[in-house]
Amino acid sequence: MPELDVLTQSELPPADTKRWVTRRKAEVVAAVRNGLISLEDACHRYHLSIEEFLSWQRQIERHGLPGLRVTRTQDYREISLNK
Repeated sequence: MPELDVLTQSELPPADTKRWVTRRKAEVVAAVRNGLISLEDACHRYHLSIEEFLSWQRQIERHGLPGLRVTRTQDYREISLNK
């Protein structure tokens, strides 16, 4: 999604986000990749572990945005394990 590449601070998900839909996860990953926010700041702001953030990043790299869907995560993990 090209529009994710041009996020601003005001467009980031709120710090108190509880429901992590695909788009919000992708926005945070794009913000870190583009230097809008550091990995450490993102993890602190959103109460994420580094491992959780990195798993979002890996899922995007391997499967695109559909890889971030919670209901599909197990399917993608099984595919990755069977390779």
